[in-house]
Amino acid sequence: MQNRRLVKPDPQFIKYVKANGGEDFKKCFQCSTCTSACQLSSEEYGFPRKQMLLAQWGLKDQLLEDPSPWLCFYCGDCSKRCPRKGDPGETMMALRRYLTSEYDWTGLSRLMYSSVFWEIGILLIMAFAVILLFTIPGGFGFGLLSQSGAAATANVMLEKFAPIGIVDWGDRIMAALLGILLLSNAARMFTRLTRGEKIPLHQYITQIPYFIVHGITQKRWKDCNSGESMKNWIRHLFLVTGYGIMFTLVVVFLPWFQVKDSSLHWTSFLGYYSTAVLLVTTVWILIDRAKKGTEMHRFSHFSDWLFPIMLFLAALTGILLHVFRVTNMPMPTYITYMIHMAVVVPMLFVEVPFGKWGHLLYRPIALYVAAVKSRAKETQLQGQFVNTRAATPA
Repeated sequence: MQNRRLVKPDPQFIKYVKANGGEDFKKCFQCSTCTSACQLSSEEYGFPRKQMLLAQWGLKDQLLEDPSPWLCFYCGDCSKRCPRKGDPGETMMALRRYLTSEYDWTGLSRLMYSSVFWEIGILLIMAFAVILLFTIPGGFGFGLLSQSGAAATANVMLEKFAPIGIVDWGDRIMAALLGILLLSNAARMFTRLTRGEKIPLHQYITQIPYFIVHGITQKRWKDCNSGESMKNWIRHLFLVTGYGIMFTLVVVFLPWFQVKDSSLHWTSFLGYYSTAVLLVTTVWILIDRAKKGTEMHRFSHFSDWLFPIMLFLAALTGILLHVFRVTNMPMPTYITYMIHMAVVVPMLFVEVPFGKWGHLLYRPIALYVAAVKSRAKETQLQGQFVNTRAATPA
């Protein structure tokens, strides 16, 4: 089913793994304690021992074709039980960061994951561009607001500061660009995972529901044997629903969401739910990371902090904007709206296609490809068995 070929080790690969947070993986002596401890590891897709070995040998091409790094949800049991303190769980995290940078054709992911300076710098550049858009004389934001004169400082006129028609089109263009960037990276991932495979098209079609279920729920996480896995999965599920609903409200239903009056309507309740969920779950996640109370949170890469912080700031500025608006505080409303956009736009344009958020797409793709391969192998074995039975004399 798969054409095997010679692969050459990359002597520089060890540096890439270390740069992405895998500091201790060379301590691994291949005892397999980590793999035997993992509830999610299987005979067909075993981890993390195999991936530790591939990383030590510099076989990055084999890692790029292996869905296993994404099948791990890092409960931390493997690192806890490693007798060499080789931290296989964190190595798997580092490999996922590396793989993300390999899928990205722009090269931004590699810059961001290997350098805090670049990640913060790119975010600040985009935030500055957003603020400039709102403050440039005669332009958008305060430029449009100036045409209303004293009335704009007496009462909130958000529709003048950020005309909903312009913002709505801007959101749609942004969503299209995000889709192009993220899906093109996902296509590169899919191509590498299925390289050399000869699997009938119908096998891919029959497993689409599996992809959808895991993409929406990430439910495999709850099957980890860590005592905190169920809690982490539920928290993550709420976080995704809050993020997904808010994104949909802003991109698809903005004319109904950003209305001129402050009355309650159906999008208001969805907005309140999303804001509350994002605030609670991000604070909860950040507290857990700060406490380092579990193996999962014993070490946190900078990117592990950055995304929940930005989600928290997006939710906080969003609720402050709503409060200032309904209490008719013009200047705080305009300034908070500008700050809110200066957080949201860089977060979406940088963290979604190039940063940590990408795992919400990459992980279900890996699970989908693994399921397709397993099903194709099972079908092939069944066919061989039938042919053998048919060829056997009665």
